[in-house]
Amino acid sequence: MSFTVQGWCPGALRPMASGDGLVVRLRPPGGRLSADAAARVAEAARRFGSGIIDLSGRAHVQLRGVTAESHAPLIAALRGAGLIDDDVAAETRRNILVTPFADAATDALAAALAGALSEAPLLPGKFGFAVDTGAAPVLQGTPADIRLERARDGGLILRAEGLAAGAPVTAAEAPAAAIALARWFVAAGGVTDGRGRMAALTARGARPEGALAPRLAPAPACAPPGPGLCPAGALVAFPFGQMRADLLATLAGLGALRLTPWRMLLIEGLSRLPELPGLITDPAEPLLRVYACTGAPGCPQALAETRALARTLAPQLPPGAVLHVSGCAKGCAHPAPAALTLTATPAGFDLIARGRAADTPCRRALSAAEIPSLPEFS
Repeated sequence: MSFTVQGWCPGALRPMASGDGLVVRLRPPGGRLSADAAARVAEAARRFGSGIIDLSGRAHVQLRGVTAESHAPLIAALRGAGLIDDDVAAETRRNILVTPFADAATDALAAALAGALSEAPLLPGKFGFAVDTGAAPVLQGTPADIRLERARDGGLILRAEGLAAGAPVTAAEAPAAAIALARWFVAAGGVTDGRGRMAALTARGARPEGALAPRLAPAPACAPPGPGLCPAGALVAFPFGQMRADLLATLAGLGALRLTPWRMLLIEGLSRLPELPGLITDPAEPLLRVYACTGAPGCPQALAETRALARTLAPQLPPGAVLHVSGCAKGCAHPAPAALTLTATPAGFDLIARGRAADTPCRRALSAAEIPSLPEFS
């Protein structure tokens, strides 16, 4: 099975071509959209794209169906909302995931880190930072390379992905220390042909030393939340993390939004769950345990349509099981193992039990029509 690894993620200034046009990814500062900014994004998606909006696993917003002709007007429309960087280099560097439950201190820390990134070395396109300094980490299951977290005693630590402990830092020291850890990553051989991740480097036995040496364990992690009310507002989800522009415009009318890496939005300050078509508010909804990429024809690498099959199978999932339906062996929608994975191939779907999209299947060349009747789903 062949596929192309791009080695970089789309941005606003450097969109990525897909089967349904250009994918334009916005990285709202601090993971927040004001009500006005969210309304502008919805309008831009309608005017300059197909009106389809994705939430990415990095808590970014993707506008689909943009054309070469509509790209420049889209950028102009969103620049005034503070959503566009000065240039591609600045946009690529600003790959910071912030806990959606951030307090003022966390927001300030994330802003200071963003300001320090101009001093960072040239890093791989997918290299990212996580600011997860709430009372307990909630982003440990989300890929990142350099993490700012709370230690068990409540102090700040700086942790390299793949290590069980981090180095103690103060809020004032943290941005410069994060840049120093990025420099260590490059110097230690973490980059090969422009690519590389921190977890791969630490898996080879590399360890930062001196002030960056790991010494303190992070506070125990919390499981990612489901839809529902929380102290900060209302968490709402979307099938496969996708919505139409009209739905985003309606949500913008309810308040400011915080992005999450869990295919959900947090509507700040809302004390009741909205009831709207296309919204998931029930934490028991089976679709929350289903991951499916764009599939064909939206992705040119996909070998089959994915989401109709995923919707069909969702109600048949065993309790607690996670299903991943992937258009190719790349497995973009869910890089981690799943209880059940279906990977499209030229001959049909392969079924993998307790594995990833590229792992060895237990059944091969299945048709979409026969899959629902398999013992694994019935």
